[in-house]
Amino acid sequence: MENSQTEISALGEFGLIDRITKGLELKHSSSVLGVGDDAAKLNYGGTDVLVTTDMLLEGVHFDLTYVPLKHLGYKAAVVNFSDIYAMNGIPRQITVSLGISRRFTVEHIDALYSGIKLACEIYGVDIVGGDTCSSRQGLVISITCVGEGKSGKVVTRSGAKDTDLVCVSGDFGAAYMGLQLLEREKVASAGQKDFVPKFEGKEYLVERQLKPEARRDIVEMLDAQGIVPTSMIDVSDGLSSELMHICKASDVGCRIYEDRIPIDYQTAVMSEELGMNLVTAALNGGEDYELLFTVPLTEHEKVSKIPGVKVIGYITGSGLGCALITRDGSELPLRAQGWNPLKDE
Repeated sequence: MENSQTEISALGEFGLIDRITKGLELKHSSSVLGVGDDAAKLNYGGTDVLVTTDMLLEGVHFDLTYVPLKHLGYKAAVVNFSDIYAMNGIPRQITVSLGISRRFTVEHIDALYSGIKLACEIYGVDIVGGDTCSSRQGLVISITCVGEGKSGKVVTRSGAKDTDLVCVSGDFGAAYMGLQLLEREKVASAGQKDFVPKFEGKEYLVERQLKPEARRDIVEMLDAQGIVPTSMIDVSDGLSSELMHICKASDVGCRIYEDRIPIDYQTAVMSEELGMNLVTAALNGGEDYELLFTVPLTEHEKVSKIPGVKVIGYITGSGLGCALITRDGSELPLRAQGWNPLKDE
């Protein structure tokens, strides 16, 4: 009788991570925080060092039909910086590893690296190493970012407390709608020689998808106001999913209000064009790279003064679960429907 085998898609990305990291022991005193947050936290001689890694695969994370290589390089670097800022840290160095198939030329890699270099120049980050190898299928990009934690101010996902305010930066759903727009125009361009994509009035959506920015400004303004969030995470897989990560790590529940979720006008228009539910897109679209964080209720006045930050709800006791309060006052359980790279097609 054959041993039963479990499809990886049955666990999903986070279920698989939980399984393969279960029981891992940190043996060194310098390993302060391991798997389970936006970045690992190490400490050497009183200095908190933050380390994070992201991998991008052609055909899974990006489509070179409509993603310029320079933009791809910029985005690949920035999404790593975002993880460091989500720990209330400062990105300092990256290593860049590439898997390159034979269809790419030196000029292609120059374009990719020009985007990586530009991101590093803007955010003040050094490129300190990496690796290159051949790839049988497309382009693979793996970037590891090392950051510096502010003394005593590193923020994890596990510190949210009952009555804390749930805050977000920016707006949600735009990057997802940008992806839908790019995919739509890709289909429309099939077989047409001089096709011109229709992006008029939706430039913001395309920019949010192709050239996201890490919210260094929010981290700096929080520091200027003397606010250290009780928990924080960057929104890469969807607002709903990330909020549930905080609640699980902190052993709390939450209530967020549908009418407080910030959504850009272009996102709303695109959602209507495509016949999609706008709030569902904002909660689950992903790739926003905004910051989601919690602060004590006593910091309400201070946090309200920070441009681009909005309070969307509050933390509750764990027994109350996670819910969305709709415009009519109903409560709907939050579900993590964000992007799962390991699910079946």
